[in-house]
Amino acid sequence: MPSVNTKKSATCLPLVSALVLAMTGAGLAEQPKPVDLAATDFTTGGPADIFGRLDALKDVAAAGKGKIAVLLPDTRSSARWATVDAPGFERAFKQMGLTPNDYIISNAQGMPQTQRTQAEQAITDGASVLLITNLDSGSGAAIQADAESKGVATIDYDRLTLNGSAKFYVSFDNKNVGVRMAEGLEQCIADWNVKTPKIFHLGGSPTDNNATLVEQGYDSVLGKLYDAKTAVKVGAVRVPNWDNQVGLTMFEQALQAHPEINATLSANDGLAQSAIAVLKNNGVAPRSFPTTGQDATVQGLQNILAGYQCMTVYKPIYREVAAAAAVAVILRAGQTPGAKLVNGEYDAQSHKVPSILLEPVSVTTANMAKTVVADKFVDPKELCVSGFADVCKAAGIQ
Repeated sequence: MPSVNTKKSATCLPLVSALVLAMTGAGLAEQPKPVDLAATDFTTGGPADIFGRLDALKDVAAAGKGKIAVLLPDTRSSARWATVDAPGFERAFKQMGLTPNDYIISNAQGMPQTQRTQAEQAITDGASVLLITNLDSGSGAAIQADAESKGVATIDYDRLTLNGSAKFYVSFDNKNVGVRMAEGLEQCIADWNVKTPKIFHLGGSPTDNNATLVEQGYDSVLGKLYDAKTAVKVGAVRVPNWDNQVGLTMFEQALQAHPEINATLSANDGLAQSAIAVLKNNGVAPRSFPTTGQDATVQGLQNILAGYQCMTVYKPIYREVAAAAAVAVILRAGQTPGAKLVNGEYDAQSHKVPSILLEPVSVTTANMAKTVVADKFVDPKELCVSGFADVCKAAGIQ
């Protein structure tokens, strides 16, 4: 049996111990602990509360490599992309300790090729994560395929990319958005005493999967009314690219062909305004022809206060922004969002996408002050201009 050189072994022990201490101490200290954020962390509280919870990711953000590129779609479908989402992402990233050198925020202004170019440039500039709101699934999937081939992770933000390769999807529950619209329309029909409702559907862009999900939601509610013959579906269209002027023309043509239409399921506030412009031009009085909306725009809220729109679906975008920014920072650090954060799954046809889904809020005159105004989503000074001062006061908005 060979002898053991105990002196040599003893001499090596301090070296081994030092190595172990280095690995367990300084070495592992560089690796941040996984953060156990939950989806519920992004569902309660105002902007300060929600963004404040991102402080838990400062160590993760510090350990990440590469830039995060946020690719937003346009300003035509909704002003939110420029006025709410873009500054929201900047606030979220800064909250986690990132600097402007760590992220890129761009807007394609409705041009798929522009978005493709922005994505390619972001990758050239060192992006390791792309957070994309596609203009259509085809162009979005192409961007994601290119990113994947270069080892860049992608996240679908607000809109799901069919046949894409996104690692995660962060959005509001869009089917629930449609359900809330239909329920709001149904309630408004009763409150405004609309007899024998004859409803026209003014839906969103056929190339936007969100619009399809919203449609599934409102069809599930209104279909029961049609089956029970308590309401009549006069017709339905999907407005290309959410173009409000095209929507106005389509609604005007529908009303000319079917003057019996007396209610409209409008898929967002912009399309609701298109319908309302036609109704006003035809001398339709307030609280007589219900319309719906989504996005809680100032114009949409004013239409509600004026009695031309029943409701809007408010999506506290700061919550969606914060959740998406959190996922992006986690992926940038080479980590995976925890099970508590992922609360759903969507079928992108090419694969099942782990999803973080947030709940929307129905807004009417009754709760406007406690929702969009309390969250500082809208400024009362902008909302309650001139002719809206009295109705704002009556609604408790100051």
